[in-house]
Amino acid sequence: MEKIVRQSLLYDFYGELLTEHQKNIYQDVVMNDLSYSEIAREYGISRQGVYDMMKRSDKILEEYEAKLKLVEKFENAREKIAVINEDIHTLKEANSDETLDKLIGVIDERIATLLEEF
Repeated sequence: MEKIVRQSLLYDFYGELLTEHQKNIYQDVVMNDLSYSEIAREYGISRQGVYDMMKRSDKILEEYEAKLKLVEKFENAREKIAVINEDIHTLKEANSDETLDKLIGVIDERIATLLEEF
């Protein structure tokens, strides 16, 4: 997964657990795409301070993910929903009742599996 996408997902799930200062800097780097120099000037800290804050924040968010696995569960659910959407598309194109019944059974199983995870 691309680093920025992963950082965004981690922030979406666990960002509220960071301090206000960490959140502000993390948002500026990840969401607002500001450089460390720009952020350092804005907050009156060194560029190295911004770098260190990002490293600490990344580590904190990754630790939450290692324990709670919410991003992993979200990604798995998203993949399963994509498969279900493909099944529905195939179902719409099905010509025989036997094929239709089989696909409905597969979709029911996949939905049940997905719901069990949450």
